[in-house]
Amino acid sequence: MSAPAAPVAIVGGGLAGIAAALALGEAGCPVTVYEARPRLGGAAHSFRRDGLAVDNGQHVFLRCCTAYRGLLDRLDGSRRVRLQDRFDVPVLTPDGRTGRLRRAALPGPLHLLPALATYSLLRPADRARAVRGSLALRRLDPADPALDQIDLGSWLAAHGQRAAARQALWELFAVAALNVGADEAALGPAAMVFQTALLGRADAADIGVPFVPLGELHSTAAEAAIVKSGGRVRLSARVEAVEPGPAIVVKGTRIEASAVIMATPHEQAAKLVPEQAAPDRARWSGLDASPIVNVHVVYDRPVTRLPFAAVVGSPVQWVFDKTAAGGLDEGQYLTVSVSAAHQWIDTSVSRVRAEFVPALERLFPEASRARVTDFFVTRERRATFRQAPGSGALRPAAATRWPGLCLAGAWTDTGWPDTMEGAVRSGLHAARLVRRHLGLGHVNGSPS
Repeated sequence: MSAPAAPVAIVGGGLAGIAAALALGEAGCPVTVYEARPRLGGAAHSFRRDGLAVDNGQHVFLRCCTAYRGLLDRLDGSRRVRLQDRFDVPVLTPDGRTGRLRRAALPGPLHLLPALATYSLLRPADRARAVRGSLALRRLDPADPALDQIDLGSWLAAHGQRAAARQALWELFAVAALNVGADEAALGPAAMVFQTALLGRADAADIGVPFVPLGELHSTAAEAAIVKSGGRVRLSARVEAVEPGPAIVVKGTRIEASAVIMATPHEQAAKLVPEQAAPDRARWSGLDASPIVNVHVVYDRPVTRLPFAAVVGSPVQWVFDKTAAGGLDEGQYLTVSVSAAHQWIDTSVSRVRAEFVPALERLFPEASRARVTDFFVTRERRATFRQAPGSGALRPAAATRWPGLCLAGAWTDTGWPDTMEGAVRSGLHAARLVRRHLGLGHVNGSPS
């Protein structure tokens, strides 16, 4: 069947919109991406600061993120990231104690048992309880609606996980993946994260980290790929309304479309999607948000050889060496990623500096002998939706009541938490729905 006369309008140029645009382009369907900002990439973008390439935050992925890795392949980005051969995370503390979580050469879920059994930041009794807790967590069904009403912290306490184990093990990964603390995290998505990444395939949790700026990885490459596939990208083009047809309104002009994919954050989508198309929009517009703060510190000399590390007992949660990605020729550039950052989202830069510079010195003694040449903070007030109990029931399906109008974004009901993987999966699913609506062929890129 021939391609439709009017392009599909994709509202939003984040990862969901990019994935949808490329999938439809590969199916022979013309698209136009409308992005209100002057760049693509959404929440995963970068900017320049005095010659330094700065990512707005630290975005990593896992080997189990098949949809996102497929998108990287389409953007020729797989050669711009480093993916671990084996899951391996050094864990630091301010008092100098260190731990290490490294998977063994065993099939899942046995691959992490040796790491738990020797994890030096837990007492032997807590290590044994952690193994039992892992086995109990593996038996849960993340899709069970009842788990959406229970918080992870209560479940951990009921299964013998004491405060020390929660801090040094469970919250280490739950907070980073869900952007909420264990007492606020819904058990369903928490179980999904642990089962998929840590308790399933042995290689699922191997960590991938970009060694180029996110703007190069997502924005520049994505625009070129969309244009190459026959699509168009309109930057600084804010969509003002979605109308029957379907059609969109940009700068007061109605633009006909063969279909519309709404790939914006949920608050914007709730304002643009008409109530007739989504009578439940008031429900999903009620999804709350959770912030992420990133602390950027540039030193005049190297202070650590670690490419990244997790941290417990400190305001620092995860720290990454961004020297190469930032294009720094001398010294070292570290980024501290702080999830569930309500404490820091409105704190002054001077106060953040007063807390985090000494915290880094306690983790890396060489930092106390180095000079800080630059210090700044980036903040994402609404980085993800708040994945708290009850939030799962608020996430909408991709289809709306209007044929040809679909929703996309990590906030939709993807089966994944609000992550880059969830965003890409949502874009691919929306592209499949549009393909069916238009009677087009297969959409490539569907995750396994």
